[in-house]
Amino acid sequence: MAFLEPVTTTGQVNPGGQRPPMQDAARDAGQQYALPLVVRVERAAAPARTDALECAAIAVLTLLTDPRASAGGEWDSLVRAWTDARIRKVVRRARGAAWDRAADLPGITVTHRSAEVRVFPPVPVDDWPQDLARLQVSGTDFADAEPPPAPRPGQPTLWITPEIPMTAGKAMAQAGHAAQLAWWRLDAAARGEWMESGFDLAVRTATPQLWKQLVAGDLPIVQDGGFTEVAPGSRTVIADHPALR
Repeated sequence: MAFLEPVTTTGQVNPGGQRPPMQDAARDAGQQYALPLVVRVERAAAPARTDALECAAIAVLTLLTDPRASAGGEWDSLVRAWTDARIRKVVRRARGAAWDRAADLPGITVTHRSAEVRVFPPVPVDDWPQDLARLQVSGTDFADAEPPPAPRPGQPTLWITPEIPMTAGKAMAQAGHAAQLAWWRLDAAARGEWMESGFDLAVRTATPQLWKQLVAGDLPIVQDGGFTEVAPGSRTVIADHPALR
């Protein structure tokens, strides 16, 4: 099977965010890092698309709130180096022995309905652990057996653009960005409530009318870096958390 370029995506905070990005020149001058996400895809048990997207978003939030990623933790310097640059995320797949090898590396495994995703501390984009670097992205274009239900009233929802088609792997990374941008915008109380809920969230594709309304608002918007699949600056996901309204 031919090797395919990893699904790499870069998010940045919209103007209302608490963590505006550095100027591009300064941000891109130093070592670049990426957050690896590996989705488990066994031969006879591929996850549903929506489950995979939601699982990826939950996995990102789980890593950001892990004690190892906090000040003084063993992943602190890696997370800081990553968040001080472009917040790249790379989604790959694994099964069988390859999944077991990936699971032996430091990281966190998150299970959400039919999906299982392992997230790892950030790595330099040009220096991946061998057991992750050899994994491929082909085979991550999952599908839902039926349309997912509407989000519950008040449920944090990551709205995918209806205007740009994306593979599930690409959309997983975008959903992870949106969850991260929402987290950065929340105050301490809202963060605590979200953590206590187990990072309850939904990922859904917006209707064209809803997308137009959301874009006109002040919610966090993911603007892609254009490394794969979509044009640079494409607006792909909007994070709608009730505490941000």
